[in-house]
Amino acid sequence: MTSTLNRRGFLQTTAAAALGAGLMPALARAQGEPLGIALVVPSPFGDVGWSHALAMGLDQVVAEYGDRVKITKLENIPEGPDADRIMNKVVADGNKMLIAGSFGYQNGAMQVARRNPDLSVLHASGFMVAPNFTPFAARNYQGTYLMGMAAAAVSKTGKLGSVSAFAIPELVSSINAFTLGAQAINPDIQVAVVWVNTWFDPAKEQEAARALLAQGCDVIYSNGQDTPSVVSICEETGAYVFNLNSSMLKYAPTKYLGCVATDWAPFFLQSVKAHLEGDFEGHTAYLGLAEGVIQPMDWNADIPSEVMTRITETQAQLTDGSMHVFTGPIARQDGGEAAAEGVILGDEDIVSMDWHVAGVTTPLPS
Repeated sequence: MTSTLNRRGFLQTTAAAALGAGLMPALARAQGEPLGIALVVPSPFGDVGWSHALAMGLDQVVAEYGDRVKITKLENIPEGPDADRIMNKVVADGNKMLIAGSFGYQNGAMQVARRNPDLSVLHASGFMVAPNFTPFAARNYQGTYLMGMAAAAVSKTGKLGSVSAFAIPELVSSINAFTLGAQAINPDIQVAVVWVNTWFDPAKEQEAARALLAQGCDVIYSNGQDTPSVVSICEETGAYVFNLNSSMLKYAPTKYLGCVATDWAPFFLQSVKAHLEGDFEGHTAYLGLAEGVIQPMDWNADIPSEVMTRITETQAQLTDGSMHVFTGPIARQDGGEAAAEGVILGDEDIVSMDWHVAGVTTPLPS
């Protein structure tokens, strides 16, 4: 069973049921009720984007477990006090697994986990770990490196752009990888970034895309948008575009460069199985090509065949671990050295990345 609610709908529904739930014996709940799983996200589920990809992953859980699970999906929950209240409420209502689908939910979700040791929490894009708290993230940078190769091959101006949500390490590293991949094809590539500081604001995202296009960027990376706003603008103006999480090909049938898609189903299935068997252990889940979570797709036919061959070969090397995106020499935007010749940046360096590589022309926000 699956229910999808926004903040108001959830509070109205749970308020009406609160008294009856409070009278239900805990033992009967544990023995007879399905596993309650709550997904909380900051934007609408829609038909594309980050929240949509998370919801699709849970659809596979329902397909596998049927009536043994009960899924509650909560959309448009702002980071901050609202999210904290909602997460506490879903746990009070008996859910034993919480998927906190935004970086900004981290502190509130951790507090809920500490107060409820029988709860299993999956938190998106964070870094905190506890016995019942697992942060999970995709190695998007592996896919954006490949997209950078394609972008450089189709660009006429040598100027690429990115409309990016928030300057968090996950998005910063993906821009850096995009730049490095492009420079593997054209060392003179430059990348400009507009930070919109929102996960969901179509008008602001379109404005940012137009600003980059006005600067001469002819390939745009839609980085963390849950709407096709950037993709649609690029199709209208004749610029190539790609995005994360789920395919937006239908919004740009001619200028869609490709998609760094994510499939969360294997990770969610593994986590649910561990909870049901009493084996859930908090750990950092950093998942990419090797795990099948990152899935580049929808490559544009305009990418030259020789470059597409290189992309395919590079993807195979990234998947089997014989190549790493952040292998030195890597220069920082300010001219300093990020990695010496042959040095490979570890996960701890990537998940805390707060600097841009040389070639990114926009400073990081302070």
